[in-house]
Amino acid sequence: MSQKKVLVIEDEARMRDSIATILKMEGYETHEASDGKLGLEKAREILPDLILCDVSMPNMDGHETLEELKKKPTTARIPFIFLTARGEKREVRDGMNHGADDYLVKPFEAIDLLAAIESRLKRKSELTGSDEDREVSPEMLIPLGLTEREAETLFWLAQGKSNSDLCIILDVKLTTIKKHLERIFQKLSVENRTAAAAMALEALNAKR
Repeated sequence: MSQKKVLVIEDEARMRDSIATILKMEGYETHEASDGKLGLEKAREILPDLILCDVSMPNMDGHETLEELKKKPTTARIPFIFLTARGEKREVRDGMNHGADDYLVKPFEAIDLLAAIESRLKRKSELTGSDEDREVSPEMLIPLGLTEREAETLFWLAQGKSNSDLCIILDVKLTTIKKHLERIFQKLSVENRTAAAAMALEALNAKR
């Protein structure tokens, strides 16, 4: 099996080198870019399996880089993880709602970085279908008998998000998330998150 290619877009040289070293030690083929503009060019050139991208950068920030990647079918569905030093709820929420797959708040441990990458690559393989250019969306889960908000909650749950992540992404309190999940489990006739996520992935694949 060929090495998975990971593109690291980070303007801080020390952080970029540190991430690249960790990834190389784990067997990833690692490529680097010092800002969003260079990262965008590199992404289009090598078509990586996953992109790690800082939010605040010169020339082109992380949000702009993600927006440009989404415009081209060849790069639109590459798993994209934001690296942010601030961890502000609004920043994280905006990134996730504009197509980012995950986020890591700096500084982070190597084990958390690798876990996030492995999770996103696994989810990508689970969502592989015949129509690879079609984006999946929360609306695809409404036919399961869910409201729009419940479908959105289940969609991110199927992406491996924790309750605290769901609070940030959906901008609601933990009690609200728990109520959404309770209703989702009841409507799907399942008992836990794992079963609900499996049903969501099956439904999303069926729509592709």
